[in-house]
Amino acid sequence: MKKTNKNKVKEFIRVDHAGERGAIKIYEGQLLALNTFIKDDDLKKTIEEMKVHEKEHCEYFENEIKERNIEPTKFLPLWDMLGVGLGFLSTILGKKAAMLCTASVEEVIDEHYSNQIKQLESDEKKLKEKIIKFREDELHHKDIAYEEGATKKGIYSILDKIIKTGSKIAINISEKI
Repeated sequence: MKKTNKNKVKEFIRVDHAGERGAIKIYEGQLLALNTFIKDDDLKKTIEEMKVHEKEHCEYFENEIKERNIEPTKFLPLWDMLGVGLGFLSTILGKKAAMLCTASVEEVIDEHYSNQIKQLESDEKKLKEKIIKFREDELHHKDIAYEEGATKKGIYSILDKIIKTGSKIAINISEKI
């Protein structure tokens, strides 16, 4: 039986914890905008439902961090602020931008989780199964985002690139620090 490199597993758990927490913060920012400036009860309900999945994912990785004695990324406070800000600003820009924010992040996470799934060996069966399940949830969120109006047309293509670039940078940093 091939074993997964222990340092790789630590990186996976650290970055996945940060990412799931970041998703919660993005949704919190979106909900803040929806509760203060923008009134869209349907969008609010959609975001609240997706946030439930992110909380489940985050709790799993928080437990893994504790059980395996893994240091979380030192950048959590920064990612929290940036997540809330991104969620808030994308929602202030309108429903299409808010949903594009979800779609763009989930597209990066799809690729990220797919790479992890390929690297995990049978000694990490439970972790692999969880990541597979979480990836399916994230793909569902992406589908919802497009159904709700996410688009990459026109100016939105720039927003998509900014969000994806920021997400990839956060992933690379969170794996190591």
